[in-house]
Amino acid sequence: MGALKAVEQSLTLTPTFDASGLLACVTVDAATGEVLMLAYMNEEALRRSIETREAWYWSRSRRELWRKGATSGQTQRIVEMHVDCDQDALLLKVEVGGDGGACHTGHRSCFYRRVALDQASAVAPALSMND
Repeated sequence: MGALKAVEQSLTLTPTFDASGLLACVTVDAATGEVLMLAYMNEEALRRSIETREAWYWSRSRRELWRKGATSGQTQRIVEMHVDCDQDALLLKVEVGGDGGACHTGHRSCFYRRVALDQASAVAPALSMND
């Protein structure tokens, strides 16, 4: 079996980190399926997430490891973890603790703005603040 086929068909987790050592991670509410956030994990964040069943991420802006909810109280207990076909992206299904939010802005989801596609332009699309 070729290397790519082995990654795609294997039941063994063999993550493919990007050049910066990161994996994209989409996090959704396990009960509702609502997309809460997109974050990144490095190898240590992935290891800690698996070991503790709590979501750990790598902050690209702060360049540090962080456990979701450590300061905000918006904890994420991992119910399921999925890896995509070529093992370079993750999907976490989580139970949210604290106030039920996931975004540092105070919104439940980091995806709280909607682009009005009928008015979108390449320069400055109109945004809607509807939750």
